[in-house]
Amino acid sequence: MGEFAALIHNENIKIYRRLRTWIMLFILAVMSALFPALIHFTSGDSEVSIGLWDSFQTTVAIAFFLNTIFTALVAADSVAGEFTWGTIKLLLIRPWSRSKILLSKYISMVLFSLFSTALLIVFGYGSALIFSSSAADSLSGQTMAWSQGEYVFLTIMCAYIELFLTAAIAFMISSVFRSSGLAIVLSLSIMFTKDIFIAIFSPERYEWANYLIFAHMNLSGYLLTDTGPGGATLGFAIAVLAVYYVIFMLVSWIVFRKRDVAA
Repeated sequence: MGEFAALIHNENIKIYRRLRTWIMLFILAVMSALFPALIHFTSGDSEVSIGLWDSFQTTVAIAFFLNTIFTALVAADSVAGEFTWGTIKLLLIRPWSRSKILLSKYISMVLFSLFSTALLIVFGYGSALIFSSSAADSLSGQTMAWSQGEYVFLTIMCAYIELFLTAAIAFMISSVFRSSGLAIVLSLSIMFTKDIFIAIFSPERYEWANYLIFAHMNLSGYLLTDTGPGGATLGFAIAVLAVYYVIFMLVSWIVFRKRDVAA
C-alpha cells in the first residue's frame, strides 16, 4: 500500500511540477474572485444589492466551465503525455503492474479535479461575501424545498459530476489512442456540442435517445423537478451515467494492459 501511495505521489509531482498547471490554477482562482466583483460593479443600479447566493451561483456556473476544460487537459495528458515524451518505458521497467500505473494516474487526475474545484469554491465564495449582500433576496422562486445555500452547493455537485464524466472520456481517449491532442479535442467537443446533439436527437421525440450519455450529464434539472429529458427519473439518469462510466474505465484498463505500450 505504501508503494502505491508513493506511485500516486509521483504522479502528483508530474502534474504540479509543470508551469502550465499553476497557470491554470492561477487563472481559475483569479476568475473565480473576479466574477463577483464584475457582477457588483456592472449591476447597473447601485441601490440594488446583489444577493450572496445569486453572485456565487453565477460565478460557479462560469468558472466551472474553465474548471472542466483544465481538468480535461490534465486527464488528456495523463497517459498520452508519457508516450509523447517516451517516459512510459521508465514506468514499465519498475516493479508496478500496468493496472497500478493507470490507477495512480487516474487517482491523481481526480485529486487535481477536487483541488481545482475547492479552489474555485473558496475564491468564488470569498469574493461573493465581499462584493454582495448576504441579506439580499437570492434565487427567489427557484429553490423550492432547498435552502439557498443547499441549492447552490447541490448545483456545484451536479457540475462536478459533469466534469467527472468529461474527464473520464478524456482519460479513456488518452489511454486508447495515446494522443493528448485527440483526447482534448474529442472531450471538449462533447462538452461544447452535447446540448446541440440532444436538441437534434431529443429524448422527447426519440425513445432511444434516453440511453445516450449526453441526455443525462446535467443533473441540476432534477433539483427542481422529479423528471428529466424524456420523462427520465433521477435514478435512471444516474444508472445510465454509471454504465457509461464503467465502460470508459474498462476500455481504458483493457487497452492499456493489452497493448504493447513499450513499443
